[in-house]
Amino acid sequence: MSESAKRVRSNINGVHHPVVDFWRREVGGISSRNFSNRFSASENLVLRLEIYKKLEKHKGCVNTVSFNGEGDVLISGSDDWRVVLWDWQLGNVKLSFHSGHANNVFQAKFMPFSDDRTIVTCAADGMVRRANILEGGKVKTSFLGLHQGRAHKLCIEPGNPHVFYTCGEDGLVQRFDLRTEAPTELFTCQSVDPKRRNMEAIHLNAIAIDPRNSNLLVVGGMNEYARLYDIRRIQGGGLNGSTPAADHFCPPHLIGNDDVGITGLAFSEQSELLVSYNDEFIYLFTPDMGLGSNPIPASSKSSVSKSESASSSKDENEHSVPMVYKGHKNSETVKGVTFFGPRSEYVVSGSDCGRIFTWRKKTGELIRVMEGDRDVVNCIEPHPHIPVLASSGIESDIKVWTSKAAERAILPENIELLPSRIRRLISFLSSPEYEDNLFGYGMDIIIDGNEGEDESIDDAEDNDDDDDDSDYSIGLDDNDSDDDMDSDDDDMDSDDECFNEIDNNGGSETNVVDSVSGSHQDDDDDDV
Repeated sequence: MSESAKRVRSNINGVHHPVVDFWRREVGGISSRNFSNRFSASENLVLRLEIYKKLEKHKGCVNTVSFNGEGDVLISGSDDWRVVLWDWQLGNVKLSFHSGHANNVFQAKFMPFSDDRTIVTCAADGMVRRANILEGGKVKTSFLGLHQGRAHKLCIEPGNPHVFYTCGEDGLVQRFDLRTEAPTELFTCQSVDPKRRNMEAIHLNAIAIDPRNSNLLVVGGMNEYARLYDIRRIQGGGLNGSTPAADHFCPPHLIGNDDVGITGLAFSEQSELLVSYNDEFIYLFTPDMGLGSNPIPASSKSSVSKSESASSSKDENEHSVPMVYKGHKNSETVKGVTFFGPRSEYVVSGSDCGRIFTWRKKTGELIRVMEGDRDVVNCIEPHPHIPVLASSGIESDIKVWTSKAAERAILPENIELLPSRIRRLISFLSSPEYEDNLFGYGMDIIIDGNEGEDESIDDAEDNDDDDDDSDYSIGLDDNDSDDDMDSDDDDMDSDDECFNEIDNNGGSETNVVDSVSGSHQDDDDDDV
């Protein structure tokens, strides 16, 4: 049978049909692995995603969710300074412990090949810490390193149980090897403009490693460029020196735009780079779309004529325009972005409107919008093997999504990005309690058309949660309205959640917890 005939029999309108694929698998025409990949990548499953479980334990915004290598355990970190391990299929807490951090936990991940007993974390206090799970469910946490400012993200070298990297607001990228006592300060990100290189370092929000080449590291922050580094060429400059990036990625129309920054980065299995910008869109770059080690246009470095420069720039841009994904809103917080599917067939992101957006990677077409949070969805984490998603945001719970819906979802015709305050009001007005409250207690409702958060509602919810464990509120600053992403008057908060201002001079030492018996241990520490 010809190759074209095979394609006709296994495809309907260019799409792999699951029934045909199932028949081919049964008769040996397709391997079990290929069948699994095609099944997991089915758009039919994406359109049937709905909430399977709500995981409730944290008492603050959930800023990070991540699966272990097997996919049976989910780890989360929160504004309550705690780390929780979940049996997400049953919805049960396997282990809960204090992270040892003195402020909101921004990222928590399992180290690979550690039998899920080694966890690394970073947080708003700038600290990088390790947690070792001992026999009997006891946990020992230890200090590994420090950033001068919030440490937003970390990434683990694929397949390496010892090495991971961190980035923070000090612009510093550090390499940690758990077999050594101290981290290596690799480089500090500075402006690519020679006139501004002696100014303040670029605040970094995101870091990622290419899964196909662990020597390639990309970082992004309060600057328009995603910077790709070859780790083998880094000499190590720390806070006192910068290392030039091997390549830079940026949409042509954003070059020179000082009002945008990068909030999320992700690599696909094909080494494509996904970049999410605040107050802008999400872009997909292939490796050949880079601007090189020096992205400054030639017209600003030499006396090349304007006509030649414009012509050259136009020719280059025609071959370097990335795919764009639109529809969501990324303004209030620092949101991640990720791929979904066994071969990264889809792009997924949270939004300020509390929804989860899913696009086809190849075409950029929006195919799904899901209600994920009453306020903002910041984190989306795909399961490593099956079509399952975990999401979190401003609410204190975690939502696990599986393809169990009876009907395929239909994309709304008009997707309005309502402010979260208005969306909460609409939700309340449609609730069964509304009529009783209105007529039973003489409730007056005043609607303010201005965008923003309804602090009275949030505070009431927070106070209810805090009644049973006052220790969670120790050291937290409720006045976090000034926590912007940078030192300018931006409208976006500085990380994936409603975090609090910290004292970088002394906070890293006074609240370190070296074991679960430390002073910050709560009554439910180390719940197994």
